[in-house]
Amino acid sequence: MAASEPKITRADLEGKLKTLQNDIQGTADRNKSTLATYAAIASGVVVIVAFAFGRRSGRKRRSVLEIRR
Repeated sequence: MAASEPKITRADLEGKLKTLQNDIQGTADRNKSTLATYAAIASGVVVIVAFAFGRRSGRKRRSVLEIRR
């Protein structure tokens, strides 16, 4: 072991963790609006696909009724 290695103090660890946390928080804040946009688009696509499949299955099950006089 070398005697010249500095010891890591609690303040050093806290400073690095706060820096890391602030960096992650900034990234999350920037991406929050993008994520909300993608979620809205995805939910719209799901609704449209569900409507299309529901309509398609309704046509398959629909009976044809002929009335003659």
